[in-house]
Amino acid sequence: MNPAERPSHLRTTFGPGHPLPKPVCRLGLATRGNTGLSAADVHHAVTRGVNFLNWCGVPDGLSEAVGGLGARRAEVMVCVQFEARTAAEAASELRGILRQLRTDYVDVLTFYYVEHTWEWREIIGTGGALEYCNAARRDGLVRRLGLTSHQRRLAAEAARSGLLDLLMIRYNAAHRGAETDVFPSTDALQMPVIVYTCLRWGALLRGTPDDPPGFVVPRAPAWYRFALQSPSVAVALMAPDGRPELDEDLTVLDADAPLPEDEYRRLAEHGLRVRAHAGTFP
Repeated sequence: MNPAERPSHLRTTFGPGHPLPKPVCRLGLATRGNTGLSAADVHHAVTRGVNFLNWCGVPDGLSEAVGGLGARRAEVMVCVQFEARTAAEAASELRGILRQLRTDYVDVLTFYYVEHTWEWREIIGTGGALEYCNAARRDGLVRRLGLTSHQRRLAAEAARSGLLDLLMIRYNAAHRGAETDVFPSTDALQMPVIVYTCLRWGALLRGTPDDPPGFVVPRAPAWYRFALQSPSVAVALMAPDGRPELDEDLTVLDADAPLPEDEYRRLAEHGLRVRAHAGTFP
């Protein structure tokens, strides 16, 4: 199904200045170093209507797929995690990205895992990566700039700086701090938020000692739908390992409505149990 034809809860215009010819599917596809998708798998997801692709920067099936999109490149929003902190590093890294992806531009660069205030200050300071990226945006090599961080208050501060177009943060049923620390700021700015670790590194797929009798842990699609229930979330990233997991995740796109209230509550309750038992993360 074309994203423009999907129910409204599964598509977004991605904020002011939306550059694509169709809405963005709110279920995005990401790869990372410990998952395996072939280029054919990625093309399969695109055919199903997934048009937000997040690349980790390591050559893989996703980068191969982007490089082979041809005329369909303009229909897909490609987001790349950007490690540069200085202008010189940014120039070199962006050249490598464009070469690897065989594209003339990147839709989104997010400064990757900015976890400390001093990193953000380096990026935005004189000679920092933002200086080069702003020039690259003026030249059409980059369309949007964002920041990826686990640090919610730092991310919200960066959003309010007026220097970014979007944020990428952790959000799932066991980690809901963004609802108070980030979303009020991004909502006020009409800033898109991309969320990752929707499965809490798999912990939400496992039971806990406090599960009620007869409780069956929901599968991955339920947890992506949980993240997408928030109107503050523009895109929730899935990161399946192989075609079977991908096909299961893509069933999210078959939902004709958001989660019913009782199902959302059931997921939220399991998220609280997972948070209590699966280790300490803020």
